[in-house]
Amino acid sequence: MGKYLLLWELDRTKIPADLKERGVEFKMLMKVIKQDIKKGILKDWGVFVGENHGYSVVQGTEVEVIKAIQRYTPFVYFAVHPIASVTHAGEMIKTLNK
Repeated sequence: MGKYLLLWELDRTKIPADLKERGVEFKMLMKVIKQDIKKGILKDWGVFVGENHGYSVVQGTEVEVIKAIQRYTPFVYFAVHPIASVTHAGEMIKTLNK
């Protein structure tokens, strides 16, 4: 099971101009985020203050991560970065000394 940093961006063409409509859609988005936190795949989530961008840290198999990302399509775009743990980095360093 891997860990991934997802940098996300809302599709601005899908954000309603009307504040009430925007609030309804953002509530729905937050509901999905909370569901993913409860399922355990989403470990951390945040929005950059004043922007339509943010980050998520997810953990799971590649298929689980791809499946989770699809729940946000077409409203959110993602850049996905696999994360190596301290243990993984330590294993890599050991190979340098051989």
